[in-house]
Amino acid sequence: MIQEQLEGSLDPALNSSPFVIAYEPVWAIGTGLVPSASQIEEVHGFCRRHLVSEFGSTAVDVPLLYGGSVKGSNAAEIFAVKNVDGALVGGASLRADDFSAIIDALENA
Repeated sequence: MIQEQLEGSLDPALNSSPFVIAYEPVWAIGTGLVPSASQIEEVHGFCRRHLVSEFGSTAVDVPLLYGGSVKGSNAAEIFAVKNVDGALVGGASLRADDFSAIIDALENA
């Protein structure tokens, strides 16, 4: 399913333009549920390999963001996952203390 979503979303012309990929499991949206670090790593690793196969070595630098119940309390663990380059933050962006903790976690990753 993720492969089909990537293939349906990525225009070959993107190879000459900067772009970002954000992954957010549907079941995590607004639920407070977060996949395990190994599940996030599996999906982000798949996305990275797919991008490299489609766009070559330039895809190594394409930022991959994780979204889905990112909070100050779990951001450091998420940012420690290989191939996670940032976050797609939802509700936590509405609370300054929580959002600041996410920013701090990214700066320390």
